[in-house]
Amino acid sequence: MKKTTFSIDIKATKEKVWYSLWDDENYENWTSAFSEGCYAVSDWNEGSKIYFMGPNGGGMNSKITIKKPFDVMSFIHNGELKNFKELPITEETKAWSGSEERYDLTEKDGITTVKTTMDVVEKFADYFNDAFPKALQKLKEIAESDTKSITVRNSTKESLEKVWDYFTKPEHIVNWCFASDDWHCPKAESDLKVGGTFSTTMASKDGAMSFDFDGTYTEVVPMKKYVYVIADGRKVTVKFDVLDGTVIVTENFEPENANPHDMQRGGWQTILDNFKKYVEQI
Repeated sequence: MKKTTFSIDIKATKEKVWYSLWDDENYENWTSAFSEGCYAVSDWNEGSKIYFMGPNGGGMNSKITIKKPFDVMSFIHNGELKNFKELPITEETKAWSGSEERYDLTEKDGITTVKTTMDVVEKFADYFNDAFPKALQKLKEIAESDTKSITVRNSTKESLEKVWDYFTKPEHIVNWCFASDDWHCPKAESDLKVGGTFSTTMASKDGAMSFDFDGTYTEVVPMKKYVYVIADGRKVTVKFDVLDGTVIVTENFEPENANPHDMQRGGWQTILDNFKKYVEQI
């Protein structure tokens, strides 16, 4: 294998570039330069397994070996996937099994440089030399434009059935759907079907403030995914993936303009963290 390096300068902070790399819709956008419909399944924690997938169920079985947020992400590619399942190592895959793909981010004077270092088998060198610069150009366009969506996720070893029920049923939603200990969720209603609506009330415990979070479901795939549109027109996608005995819950949402994106990301992540605590305690 030959170690190959690609790099690009992006007029954005390291934080913006990091999320442009790894938030769900952003990742699917820039990796479309390799193949339309690419996506990844993982809890995105250091040491965790990650599947790099195509829409036909093929791809690579890999591991996240280094994750230093806003600085470094590195993967080791171990083998192939077919029909969403890992394949045994063959003589052909031995040629690249154990190869590394690493992303280093450095920022200076408002410019972030993304350097990608890859172990590439000679037979694929021409392909990556053509496709990777195109992918990085897509990344640059994403990072230098307004944020279109934000991703938060969490994972648990509880069963998929339990996770789905506790995430979608009102009697459970009221126990975890709030972003701080001085707030609570006094009421939740949901008709989980295409065209069905939901309403979740979030309120401060002292009674000083409250608001209703309302929307309409536009897509529902039981135990796998649902999509809804908030009353203000923003889209939210919730996915439930199972990998290596772990259920991964991923929410991808369009941000609003009234509050900083970091605040919105933090609030949605805190609610998802509350869900993890609740589902694992009951």
